[in-house]
Amino acid sequence: MADVRDVNLNRLAVFVAVVDAGSLTAAAARLGLAKTMVSTHMQRLEAEVGASLLVRTTRRLGVTEAGRAFYEASVKILRAAEEALNAVSGETAPVRGTLRVSSPIDYGALMVAPALVELRREHPQLDVELLCSDQYVDLIADGIDVAIRLGRLADSNYRAVKLGSFVKWIVASPAFIDTWGTPRTPADLAALPFCALTVLPHPLALELRRDDGTTDSVRCENAFLVNTADACRAATLAGGGFGLLTDFSIGNDIETGRLIRLLPHWATDAASIQAVFPPTSHPPAKVRALIETLKRQLADPT
Repeated sequence: MADVRDVNLNRLAVFVAVVDAGSLTAAAARLGLAKTMVSTHMQRLEAEVGASLLVRTTRRLGVTEAGRAFYEASVKILRAAEEALNAVSGETAPVRGTLRVSSPIDYGALMVAPALVELRREHPQLDVELLCSDQYVDLIADGIDVAIRLGRLADSNYRAVKLGSFVKWIVASPAFIDTWGTPRTPADLAALPFCALTVLPHPLALELRRDDGTTDSVRCENAFLVNTADACRAATLAGGGFGLLTDFSIGNDIETGRLIRLLPHWATDAASIQAVFPPTSHPPAKVRALIETLKRQLADPT
């Protein structure tokens, strides 16, 4: 059995970078090391722990079963070390290192990317990586520092900080309205073509609330199905159907007349925009800085 005193713990960070990057070359670039140095670190780490962690072929680099378990443990060890350093340094900790952020595609492009640019401008020692996807990611397995989540959160042990909220509006293009007319009640929507987002749990079901608190449910059957919010907006702009789109993504479309809000007294219930990160009593300085930047941005979107 390997003794922890025989293991160079600095190599854990190199190993995690190799697994995250998927190759020795990419990890070397991320760490600012020579590829030969990264390879040497991995060979010595395997010797120190007494197990094969990586599978190297001419075409790809894989992770052994032991390597996968060791990777997950290494991530936890590095996060614990970072937490300990944050606890000691407190508010004086410099914002540096690499910040990996996950976000839905539309919110990432419209809101998170500009916030990260501002963050890097304020903290030049910080490197950022924004991963946009409408699928949930595993923060620990994918090495994500902060995930931006829209809507109701699934139960987990992660910490969450509310950044703001959003609603969805019923909208359509002028050409669509010329062809199909203007609906007068939510029930009228059921017969109209609908641009539906398939990543939602119930993409064809509309749960709406009127200004006065009245609620209504609509089931749409004539659907144009897409799997990203950007595609849903594009299909709506092109007249493929009416859409149920987030207010933050279509404000400019409404102002310019490219989209018209239907049933303006109706919308979805407000839902939360939250920053989610691994549980820690002392979030890293880079995580705290991002959260403050996003809060400031939402308070003053101009």
